[in-house]
Amino acid sequence: MSKIKYPAVFHKENGDFWVEFPDLAGCLSQGDSVEEAYENAKEALGLFLDQNEDTYCRKINKPRSFLEICAIFPNEIVLLVEYDSLEYAKKYKTRAIKKTLSIPEWLNDLAIKENVNFSNVLQEALIEKLVK
Repeated sequence: MSKIKYPAVFHKENGDFWVEFPDLAGCLSQGDSVEEAYENAKEALGLFLDQNEDTYCRKINKPRSFLEICAIFPNEIVLLVEYDSLEYAKKYKTRAIKKTLSIPEWLNDLAIKENVNFSNVLQEALIEKLVK
């Protein structure tokens, strides 16, 4: 899991804002206000950078410096937008995935007797082990 920040350029047009990421061709967003455009830009950046289900062979460039982008777009609002792959996954990848696993019979019997929710226990254990 990783975090990365990309400079985003906010253009005001007819009272609305549209956003581009100069280093990521085709990664665009918009909004009625800067705040809405920023939130939408975070989602657009996540969709663009999420590589787990990438069906498009996109070239993902490393971000240029904030100051370099500001120099190219001196009359526009330039903000850094962060992509955190773990936070993105937690928010947008919530579909349940069925897993088959094996445990000893005695442990299964004891867990059933105690009304243990196997899915919850596995999720909690995985979060404890993997999410730091």
